[in-house]
Amino acid sequence: MELQVTTLEGKSAGKVEVADAVFGLEVRPDILHRMVRYQQLKAMAGTHDVKNRSEGARTGKKFVKQKGSGGARHGDRKAPQFRGGGRAFGPTPRSHAIDLPKKVRALALKHALSSKAKAGSLIVIDSVAQKEAKTAALRTTFGKLEWANALIIDGANVDQNFALAARNIPNIDVLPIQGINVVSILKRDKLVLTKAALEALEARFA
Repeated sequence: MELQVTTLEGKSAGKVEVADAVFGLEVRPDILHRMVRYQQLKAMAGTHDVKNRSEGARTGKKFVKQKGSGGARHGDRKAPQFRGGGRAFGPTPRSHAIDLPKKVRALALKHALSSKAKAGSLIVIDSVAQKEAKTAALRTTFGKLEWANALIIDGANVDQNFALAARNIPNIDVLPIQGINVVSILKRDKLVLTKAALEALEARFA
């Protein structure tokens, strides 16, 4: 597959050949769904907690005789049915993460990249290097390029001036190639890859 390379000024910078095995797959929503669920569950804190019967501050003394009261045979006030008692079957801290094979995760990333390529939302740019960290100037540039909602992936090291200028622009995400992931790709309308990012992806899937 051949893609057009552009610059931040909107000018043509040649063409680049990309692997069909990465950018030309027939998109499978089921694979993408599994990966999105994997990422979201892994990101959950799992710190939810309530006090159960053993953690209550109430007395454990048997508050009524076993026989003769005419009522039920209760033990202590920490039982869940009493006001101030512990909660029955409440949430406790735990990990929500699920397992997903490494090969499936790699395949999901390929399908996410292919989905953007198939939709015509994949853009290859020569470089994002900036002389100054000027947010206003970069916002104007994005307006001309019609990048209102985009994920921009650079090489191993994102240009510092570009990262500083772009971080205050709404709906624009900037990541190094190590941070590329399915949820971030699907979250934004357009995916912008630098040539350095493409080279890193080719090396990753080689």
